Amino acid sequence: MAVFVIVHGGWDGGWAWRAVAANLRAAGHEAFTPTLTGSGERVHLARPEIDLNTHIQDVVNVLAYEDLREVVLVGSSYGGMVITGVAEGAPDRIARLVYLDAFVPRDGESAADLVGPMMRAYFEDRARELGDGWRIPHDPPDADRRTDLLLTASKTPVKLGNPAAAAVPRLFVHCTAKPADSPLKPLFEAMAARAREAGWDYREFEADHFPPLTKPREVAELLVEVLHQPHTG
Repeated sequence: MAVFVIVHGGWDGGWAWRAVAANLRAAGHEAFTPTLTGSGERVHLARPEIDLNTHIQDVVNVLAYEDLREVVLVGSSYGGMVITGVAEGAPDRIARLVYLDAFVPRDGESAADLVGPMMRAYFEDRARELGDGWRIPHDPPDADRRTDLLLTASKTPVKLGNPAAAAVPRLFVHCTAKPADSPLKPLFEAMAARAREAGWDYREFEADHFPPLTKPREVAELLVEVLHQPHTG
């Protein structure tokens, strides 16, 4: 039995991983899908000052209060920012980090830094016009159950420097079936390149950027396969 803790991406919540978690549990594993403060069913807690550090603490607290160890910690998209910070604070509880088409920040970088100036300006415009200056609504705005990404969280830099965290094995899973004209395609190709350059384990997955919603069974199968994949980085 393995323990998976899965951190959702921006605009989502733990709800987006319900089907993946069900498949993991059916295979005999434990699966936790925490929702970050201000997202999903915790949207009522959203406020301008919530930042990346709040979200990191959300997940660190799950590890501590559930007393989880040897965790396979998975981050999707923005969740890559979060799991990177969690590893800094609780490396002794983590067996492996899995970046599922996720941000791969270096020390001092924020999600806003990684998306680049054009997308960053777009986010700021949406927050100013539609989100009271601090919330970035999903596009399209009527997407099912999607909640706002918090602008401050997107701009918070991650702080790295813990040697124990740097030693945690990491795998990058690159979702390769994005539309050719998607702005996410070059962004996560760049993240995949970072991971390969850093010597991480690497694999490709034929899916779009939201595989827990489009291929939940396949995502669960992929995560179980990770358990049997030796670390080569």
